[in-house]
Amino acid sequence: LEFLFLNCINMSNIFTPTNQMRHTNVAVVRMKKAGKRFEIACYKNKVLNWRSKIEKDIDEVLQTHHIFTNVSKGELAKKEDLLNAFATDNQTEICKLILEKGELQISEKERKLYYESSFKEIANIISGMCVDIKSKRPYSQVMIERALHEIHFSVRPRKSSKQQALDIIPKLKQHMPIDRAKMVLRVECPAELAKAAKEKLNEWVDSFELERWEENGDLFAVVIVEPSYFRQIDSLVRSPTARGLVEVITVRQIVEEKIDISQVETD
Repeated sequence: LEFLFLNCINMSNIFTPTNQMRHTNVAVVRMKKAGKRFEIACYKNKVLNWRSKIEKDIDEVLQTHHIFTNVSKGELAKKEDLLNAFATDNQTEICKLILEKGELQISEKERKLYYESSFKEIANIISGMCVDIKSKRPYSQVMIERALHEIHFSVRPRKSSKQQALDIIPKLKQHMPIDRAKMVLRVECPAELAKAAKEKLNEWVDSFELERWEENGDLFAVVIVEPSYFRQIDSLVRSPTARGLVEVITVRQIVEEKIDISQVETD
């Protein structure tokens, strides 16, 4: 009786909300496994944030760590069913699995709104990181949206908007004159690293807008580079044993335009 009483208290915390907002904020993720149905109660919008790795705190996603057979009725899954289906009765670990692989139960209207907003967000990201390779100018978000429709792009809710934008750019390049905008970096390498770093930079960068060797052997440079090389340069110059510096001057630099070096010189 005490067990049932405690469960009733727990269920009331979830399913007898103090206001309408609380009630409408419940999202259910469902998984069928070993012939049984398992459900978890989550906060709306947080499930997709978890799947795209925006949200990493599971307590911000789950309303409770209990596993249900029916969330709306408050029916808890039996321990033996959990063991049979998941080979564990660790409910937090099972919740993580259901979050990752389960089916999010949302209305058609909510699904449509999510896909529309995600589509626009992806188009906006692409517009911000790419240029027309002919005019060397950025595309508008509307133009990117039109191109995405033309290549039949579909939103993938298990991936972040940024990752989807990066993934679809190669396909857009087959459809239109588009490419990633170059990054302009200010790089400072200490003497003990400078020569080796210069050899690597020669491989990675498109061009040196400025290359200056100081009397103490330090290297100061302004380079134009593909964004994909940024992490490699940053890891090389700012390794745990180095005292180098990598600073992004701009990610929108048009290569044909000359950079005002006086604006990035060191004091």
